[in-house]
Amino acid sequence: MNYSLHLAFVCLSLFTERMCIQGNQFNVEVGRSDKLSLPGFENLTAGYNKFLRPNFGGEPVQIALTLDIASISSISESNMDYTATIYLRQRWMDQRLVFEGNKSFTLDARLVEFLWVPDTYIVESKKSFLHEVTVGNRLIRLFSNGTVLYALRITTTVACNMDLSKYPMDTQTCKLQLESWGYDGNDVEFTWLRGNDSVRGLEHLRLAQYTIERYFTLVTRSQQETGNYTRLVLQFELRRNVLYFILETYVPSTFLVVLSWVSFWISLDSVPARTCIGVTTVLSMTTLMIGSRTSLPNTNCFIKAIDVYLGICFSFVFGALLEYAVAHYSSLQQMAAKDRGTTKEVEEVSITNIINSSISSFKRKISFASIEISSDNVDYSDLTMKTSDKFKFVFREKMGRIVDYFTIQNPSNVDHYSKLLFPLIFMLANVFYWAYYMYF
Repeated sequence: MNYSLHLAFVCLSLFTERMCIQGNQFNVEVGRSDKLSLPGFENLTAGYNKFLRPNFGGEPVQIALTLDIASISSISESNMDYTATIYLRQRWMDQRLVFEGNKSFTLDARLVEFLWVPDTYIVESKKSFLHEVTVGNRLIRLFSNGTVLYALRITTTVACNMDLSKYPMDTQTCKLQLESWGYDGNDVEFTWLRGNDSVRGLEHLRLAQYTIERYFTLVTRSQQETGNYTRLVLQFELRRNVLYFILETYVPSTFLVVLSWVSFWISLDSVPARTCIGVTTVLSMTTLMIGSRTSLPNTNCFIKAIDVYLGICFSFVFGALLEYAVAHYSSLQQMAAKDRGTTKEVEEVSITNIINSSISSFKRKISFASIEISSDNVDYSDLTMKTSDKFKFVFREKMGRIVDYFTIQNPSNVDHYSKLLFPLIFMLANVFYWAYYMYF
């Protein structure tokens, strides 16, 4: 019995001792959780703290960046942004990772968790993601002098404020800005590794609607509430290709305007033909104007160049329809005036005959009194007209002259002058339009 108790006490003592040893080891590992070492580089990274930047408490870390623009997949005017896939490469010096020799080591991307890396983010980014197929598209390379190369493949959608007042003959300026999220200028300084040559790939891009005119790099300072940060800026200009819009919008609208002029060569009596041409061209222009705005922001802030041109074309098409209305109305008025003139002449002849016959009868009835009445010797000098009657007479005469001045005497001249004026004015409007939007 005593032997059994003794054996149980020895086993319990050994188990307790083993538990204490494992507990101490666990505490040591927990206490050193902020001092992790790279597998295979224990001697190199002994005491390395990934939570502290290089030169902690001293000079700021100099981080040099380069960019490769792989693609710009879409540029949206409605959302005012663009989506690009970029290769972001960052280089900095970490004296804690210096080793002998002239070699460099490329590490597995998953070992990034054991190193300090800058907290770079893309300013004005709406959404971004790191490619994960087949593994996370990241690269870590260590050089013997302590230089660390950290590369990422990112797809990001970045806001780009656009001025669409000259659309589709516009040139947009977009930016890609990089900055540290938490480290201000006292801890981290960003620089471009080779100036403008730090950015590659833009000159080889082929976009659907744009051509990249030029690009350049800048280094600016961003003053925020939490500090003064270094910001790297890539600024590039996009010029829209106008040929597509010429074939899609400008040429059809111009043809519709020319089609509306065909009515000038059709007789005024052909009411159905001229009305059909006028209404059809007006409706077609309306449809074209609505279709040109489907892919643009639904806002009234922008009066675009294409809206101005479509407005000009719509004015000429609608003007051709109104021209026929004026000409047709004038011809009807002229016909009515001729009818009234013929009726008035007949009435005047009838009244003259009645008066002459009445005077002759009256003369015969009073001839017994030897009174000679002659219509040729009647003296009207004593007859007077009231002032109000004189004013009415003068007013009617003046108004008649004014109406006659604005009355179209020959309605066929309306078409005759329209054949010359409409094309001439339209050509002048095009000259001013293209000169202004292409060169100013």
